Amino acid sequence: MAERVHPHDSPPLAPALDETFSDSSETALKPAPTYSEKPVPQPGTYVIHIPKDQVYRVPPPENARRYKNLAGRGNRRPPCCLCLCWFLALTAIFLVLVAVAAGIFYLVVKPESPNYSVNAIAIRGLNLTTATSSSSILTVSPELDVTVRADNPNDKIGIHYQKDSSVEIYYTDVKLCNGALPAFYQPSNNVTVFRTALKGTRIELSSRVKSSLVEAQTRGNVPLELKIRAPVKIKVGSVKTWTITVKVDCDLTVDKLTANAKIVSNECDYGVDLW
Repeated sequence: MAERVHPHDSPPLAPALDETFSDSSETALKPAPTYSEKPVPQPGTYVIHIPKDQVYRVPPPENARRYKNLAGRGNRRPPCCLCLCWFLALTAIFLVLVAVAAGIFYLVVKPESPNYSVNAIAIRGLNLTTATSSSSILTVSPELDVTVRADNPNDKIGIHYQKDSSVEIYYTDVKLCNGALPAFYQPSNNVTVFRTALKGTRIELSSRVKSSLVEAQTRGNVPLELKIRAPVKIKVGSVKTWTITVKVDCDLTVDKLTANAKIVSNECDYGVDLW
């Protein structure tokens, strides 16, 4: 039989328990040591070897978007090029609209050029026999009355002749006299005949010009040139245009340089300066 063990025979446990509790308490109260998640490298120099085949590769996926944005900036056009493109586009559109408007105007109005001619001319003050020597310079003060016929054949266009016009008569390169047209309005489908007085003051004719005039008058064929510059405004319905300049150049030939001179030939050209 086994021996019976009485409680008092067992060794006392209290002190051991107290020591154990004391040791565990001290262990629980001690702070746990802290460790960083990533180790801090020690200072120094590092050499990284990258394979050569990876140096010239396309950027990695995480940098692909940045590379694309940076590469796209070089293909963008500068602002000045965009402004120039817009300007050229707007100019082209404006010219197309002007051409369309001009075409519509031509089809609706059907404009025709006015016709000009010289009906009569009276010359005074050109006495070529007053010089005593063929080598002397002849000074004259001619006066000419010129009758001009203006024909407006348009059905829907009227012409306002403004002030500040000029009328000049030349023999070769010598201006004999000058004057101006009267200011008036010429309606559509109208023929207006007006007379203008031209004067020259102390015009010097060289011996060559005088001899040429005498010879031409002897033949009954004296060529003269008439130049008309008239500022006008075109009226279509109730709308008036800006001021444009009508240019008329007439080549005249008269039989003599007197008050009863007759026109042998008369040919006029017509032009316009829009600005």
